[in-house]
Amino acid sequence: MPFIMKKAIFTMVLLLLTSVTVSAQNVKIGYFSYKAILMSMPAYSTAMTDMDKLRKQYADELDAAQKEFNEKYELFLSQQAQLAESIRQKRQADLQTLLERNEQFRKEAERLLAQAEKDVMAPLHEKIRNAVAKVGLQGSYAVIVNTDSEACPYLSPELSVDVTSTISDLLK
Repeated sequence: MPFIMKKAIFTMVLLLLTSVTVSAQNVKIGYFSYKAILMSMPAYSTAMTDMDKLRKQYADELDAAQKEFNEKYELFLSQQAQLAESIRQKRQADLQTLLERNEQFRKEAERLLAQAEKDVMAPLHEKIRNAVAKVGLQGSYAVIVNTDSEACPYLSPELSVDVTSTISDLLK
């Protein structure tokens, strides 16, 4: 079962349990937009700018490698009729090796970019988690739900409060 499904099921069960206890006590539920909070953080734009620069560097390097391959391939095509069989086979093997190396670099670049984005976003996610916990404690909320995943298509207006701006203010 995918993690998002498990998370949605957990959220729904938690909300069901919370609703069962509503009659016994005054329970408050908070909700917020994680994406709105994240994008409102000043460090988010800096992180995205840094990631864009890194993506461009990798893209430029991939373009240079592709250009090198294309030039060598065009040269090979123009000369292959005059080449001896053993030289032609060696150049074909060299081109194949270059092509494979470029593909390996592309895959490694994708992996490194994903890891870099994860690393640069980790402190932002941690700040959001801490802010949500602080708002939850200060506001005596039983649950604070991230509405971005649409796991909770309905939240009772009488029992729930939008805490997006409260969390955002705390992060400024």
